[in-house]
Amino acid sequence: MNRLVSVLIVAGLIFESWAQRPETVLSGLQCYPAFNLQCWTQWFDSDNPSSNGDRENLNRLLRKYPGKICPNPVDIQARTLSGLTPEEAGDIIKVSDTNTGFICRKKDQPDGNCEDYKVRFSCPPPYCAETVCWTKWYDRDNPSGSGDWETLRSLQNEYKGEICNTPHYIEAVTTDTLTPAIYTGENFYAYNPTVGFVCRQEDQKDRTCKDYKVRFGCPCDN
Repeated sequence: MNRLVSVLIVAGLIFESWAQRPETVLSGLQCYPAFNLQCWTQWFDSDNPSSNGDRENLNRLLRKYPGKICPNPVDIQARTLSGLTPEEAGDIIKVSDTNTGFICRKKDQPDGNCEDYKVRFSCPPPYCAETVCWTKWYDRDNPSGSGDWETLRSLQNEYKGEICNTPHYIEAVTTDTLTPAIYTGENFYAYNPTVGFVCRQEDQKDRTCKDYKVRFGCPCDN
């Protein structure tokens, strides 16, 4: 489960405004000003739950990873290394905010132990403002067999010339309700613009993945 990927998109950038109307169309790509981007950093795990607990201090992370976290994040997420939320893990969290970061204290837990957590931060739009050219939506696989596999290489082979060689972003939503993948509660084996999107049945509690479609954000000068 440690190999599961929770939305690692370059610097964690996720574009969530698929309902906007395109501003221009270049070579089949829909181009949007990315002012509604919700930017998420990569996941960070700077501490282990030894001694008093697990502390993912924002100031320390800013010093340790210069340039990878905006100075004033607007949101924070915490997950165990296996992908559980603190609520799912059953831990009582002392702090989880954009000023301090994340603190799980052992003394607050009924069993005296904290899970090992990783955190990521959301940054305001100016941190990731750019123009993104989006492909159309692709749904080449159904969640039968081992899961739903919407990999970049397979899609590039199947739809030649429609997807840039090195996308900067990826977005996945369910095919029925258009729910962003990150809000479905499912665990993803891969979700990044380099590999594409993979939801494996074996990684889900109910052993079933939803059906997803994906699109890729490309540089607009392609």
